[in-house]
Amino acid sequence: MTQGMFDFNNPFYRPLWKRVAVVALPGTWGAFEFVAGSPFWGVLFCGAAALAFHGLFIAFEPRDTDVDSKDEE
Repeated sequence: MTQGMFDFNNPFYRPLWKRVAVVALPGTWGAFEFVAGSPFWGVLFCGAAALAFHGLFIAFEPRDTDVDSKDEE
């Protein structure tokens, strides 16, 4: 069961490179938008990067993949 719209504790995000990519891509795009003169989109993408950073690095507690099988026993 997911927790809200974004489930950052999903085991998919366990590898560090995936977490870095999910934070770096919108952050880089947000910086590009600021340079291009679009502050609205820059704030939007940098905000998404900040949300992802918090969820994937500060509050990150990945679940085990076999949690459901333990609950059934």
